[in-house]
Parts: sequence; C-alpha cells; structure tokens
Amino acid sequence: MFRKAFLAPVFVLILLATPFQALAERVALVIGMGAYQHVVQLKNTINDADAVAAKLQSVGFKVTLATDKSQAELLDIMQAFSFQAETADLALVYYAGHGVEVQGVNYLIPVDADVKSNKDVVRVAISLDDVLKTVESARKMRVVILDSCRNNPFGDLVDTSTKAEATSTDNSTRSAGVQGLAPVNPDLGTLVAFAAKGGQVALDGANGHSPYATALMQAFAEPNLEISLMFRQVRDQVLAQTQNLQEPYTYGSLSGTPFYLAGSTGGSIDVAAEADPRVAWADIKPEQEQQLRALADSGDTRSMLGLAYIRLNPKEARYNPQEAVEFLTKAAAAGAADAQFELAKLYEQGTGVPADPVRALELYQASAAQNFPDALNDLGFLYYQGGLGLTPDHAKGLDLFRQAADLRHPEAMFNYAALIDDGKVEGKGPEDSAKYLYQSLRSGSDAVLKQLTSDPLMFSIKTRTALQKILKSHNFYEGPLDGDFGKTTQGALKVAFGLQS
Repeated sequence: MFRKAFLAPVFVLILLATPFQALAERVALVIGMGAYQHVVQLKNTINDADAVAAKLQSVGFKVTLATDKSQAELLDIMQAFSFQAETADLALVYYAGHGVEVQGVNYLIPVDADVKSNKDVVRVAISLDDVLKTVESARKMRVVILDSCRNNPFGDLVDTSTKAEATSTDNSTRSAGVQGLAPVNPDLGTLVAFAAKGGQVALDGANGHSPYATALMQAFAEPNLEISLMFRQVRDQVLAQTQNLQEPYTYGSLSGTPFYLAGSTGGSIDVAAEADPRVAWADIKPEQEQQLRALADSGDTRSMLGLAYIRLNPKEARYNPQEAVEFLTKAAAAGAADAQFELAKLYEQGTGVPADPVRALELYQASAAQNFPDALNDLGFLYYQGGLGLTPDHAKGLDLFRQAADLRHPEAMFNYAALIDDGKVEGKGPEDSAKYLYQSLRSGSDAVLKQLTSDPLMFSIKTRTALQKILKSHNFYEGPLDGDFGKTTQGALKVAFGLQS
C-alpha cells in the first residue's frame, strides 16, 4: 500500500514469519468517577465502569479499570496506559463521571477536584486532549467514549457551601449543566463518542446503569457488527430508551479498516485480522453492506471508502473498479484525505479510470495537505526520486518523509532513520536515527522488525548503540551498549515490538 520500493537500497520488505505470538492487540482504559468529594456524587458511574470493563474483557480486550481516582492517581494510570497502547492495534478509553467545558476545552473531573472557579478546573481536572494523547500512538485505531456530556456547572465562582452531598436521583444527570461538551476535531483514525450531543445532558439512569452504558454493553457483545454501525446502533437505542431526550454523537473518523468488537464469523476478528482492506471489507455481511450504502448516501465518507475497497478486490464477485472510483470521488470531494489518497493511486495506475498523472498528483497533494501519513510518505518518494512529472527535489522529499515520520508512519520512520544514518539529513545524527527506529519498531511494522533482526549492519554502530540505549531506558534490554545485535538485543527488539515467546 506504500511506496516501499524507494528503500530498495536500504530497506527490503520481508514478511515476518516467527514462532512468536503477539501481545494483546486491543487495550482499554475504563474510568469511573462517582464518590466526588466536592461536587454532586453520581450513583451509577461505578456500576457502568465495572460492567463496561467486564464486557470489553469478555470480547478480548486487555482492560485497565480505574474507579474513584484522584487527579494524581489518574495521571499515573494514563501514563502507563499510553505506553501499553503503543503496541496495541486498538486503544479505547471509556469514561463515566462528571465532565465540564471551559472556554472551548473539555475536562474530566477526578473525585478529589475542588473547583471554586474556571481556573481551578484547568488545574485540578484532566483535559480531553490529555486523554486523546494516551491513545494517539495506537497502531491502527483509537476510540474515546465519554458518558459525560457537560457544560461547566459552576460559572466563574462557586458557593462552596452548596457542595451537594446527596446522591443523584433516578432521573438525574451527571452534571448541573444544561449544555454538552465542546465539539472536538480529533486526528484521522480517532473517534470521540459523546453520550449526548451539544445542548443535551447524559442521564445517569434508573436501573443501575446509564442509558448510554446499557446500549454500549449490548453492542459490544454483538458479533458481526462493524464498529461504525455499532455506534449508529447505540445512538438509535439511546434515543428510543430516553424518548429522544438524549442523542449520542460522534466526532472524528475511524481508520479505513473494518473492525468487529465481538468478532466476525467472516474471519475479521479485529483490525489485525486482514492487512489488505480490500479483503477485510469483503467480509462485511450483506445486510451491513446495505447499511453502509445508507450511511454513504447520507455523506459518511468512511462508508464510501469501505464500499470502494470491496469493489477493488479482484477476487470478489462485486469487483467493479469503475464503481469504486465513483465512491472514492464522492468521498474525496467531501474532503476525506484517505479517499483522496486511494483515488490518487487509481489515477496513477489507470485502474477504473484512464491514467492521469496530473490528477493523481493533485490528489496526493490534497491528501498530504491534510497530514495524511500515507500521502506524505508517497509524495516524499515522488519528490525525492522524481515522478508524476515532478523534478527531483531531495530537500522537499526529505521534509515530507520527516512529516510522515513525525506522524508515526512506520515505513516513513524507518526511511527517515536510514537517511539520517546515511548522513543525508543535515543536523541529525545517530541518536535521532535510533529514535525513529525505535518508534517504527513500536508502531508495529513486521518488516521493520525483520530488517532490524536479520540485517542490523545496514545501520552504523553508533546508531545501533543508540538504539540499545533507548531499549535499555525502557527496560527492554539489559546487555552492554556495544552495537552488537546478537541474541540478547534481538530478543529485546521483539519484546519492544510487542511479541512474546
């Protein structure tokens, strides 16, 4: 899917085949806050967190459960989870508790938060941005679910004598606010799901669980339910359960790989089950393909992309490149960077449409302008080598590789590390090369691990030694810093990658 041929002199892709088994590919941090010390206590949030954690664990997630934690405790837990998420294909955070919005920024409230003004919120709460950072390095998909859609209930100053020690009633909400959290714009591949859209509050529930948690738990356990359709189903169930008082809302977009939280009888158990999206999307059930069509008709670009992938699979009876071009053209026109990238490849190859290098380059550039890592990496190749009518421009190519690498594109990180090691990037040395190598390893590229374990001498001894130092700093390696990638270092590389014997 990427322009790996660029690295033929330094990087030859070889599929990894080892007797090792991957560690947990799906991880979840489930947070519940109920026993608040200074604001209204919540009755059902801990029930929700416990039940959601159990449900996620039952469908194969490695779950970290955190309930009634202070700010300091929660920050420590989030830091540990962030490191764990680096080797997961999917990282998910679920939060049930108070949340407030202050000047356009959303905050989650720990149980020890003593808020007397808006300034205090910033100091004692956890921002949604910090939560997003804990999942941002997951390899393929990131989901943050907030059963807490709240405006700041305190204003600029709170009367601390009315700290509301009584627990909430059956019909209460999880805040005194009347507006939802501020809209968010997460990176591509990240979905933020709110229990209620702006102007609504999330109900705490009358039967031990909130309406949103109840709907989530039911959907989590349903096999053959693609994740985008799952959130649509949750929305419909909550609307029905609350007589349209509460409508869940999602922001951002998931990656273009289909995912079934509870597995699929078609074989696509999770995001790692099939690397080729054309094959993975072909497993979608007929009735769900009709739902995807309905979503595509309503403007959902991920559904358009999935339908296009099905029609780009030559082994499928539904193979129809021309129809794929139609779906991708509509999604690209709507501004979907991933669709622009896929459509660019079709114009470059002349698949489903007459070859048009000018149009292909326009689409690559449009996708790269939105910081889509694949497009940045491919465009870097085109500038570095010259292609699609471009005059070779090494400086521009290097800068694009850097941008893709800083967005954790696995091959771009390896590319950039190799170029640094070869002395082609001014101002960067072995420590920089080793940093990108380590990050590419953590990002989950089989080919990177294969290259580092089968042909480490392609890198200088200084870079190899610097990589050993990084491995040691994360407790993956205990040997000498000598640049020798023998059995001990190779074992450390595999553990850092996320494998175990």
